[in-house]
Amino acid sequence: MKCKISRAAAKVLRAELDKQENEGLMVRVNVTHAHGDHAHYGLGMDTPTDKDEVVTTDAGIDVLLEKGVDFLDGVRIDYFYVPQEGFAVTNPSRGNHGDH
Repeated sequence: MKCKISRAAAKVLRAELDKQENEGLMVRVNVTHAHGDHAHYGLGMDTPTDKDEVVTTDAGIDVLLEKGVDFLDGVRIDYFYVPQEGFAVTNPSRGNHGDH
């Protein structure tokens, strides 16, 4: 499985991971809702289970993705400052560019 993290998202995620209350946790991307040929994604902090694959990104951040969930392979985590500050998780490899 693959996962990409933008430079802006990596900066914010590293700051969260470095907090004492998040010690031992990892970034998790999950599918919150799937319909048709695309999915909607959630982002949080969690500990790995035997159902997870730990994916090391080129940003140096490990991400938890549930094994066997095709919509998770190829996800991209971005962080935007405008028009509204926050994370966006998409999967360009599955044609999901966050456009609806």
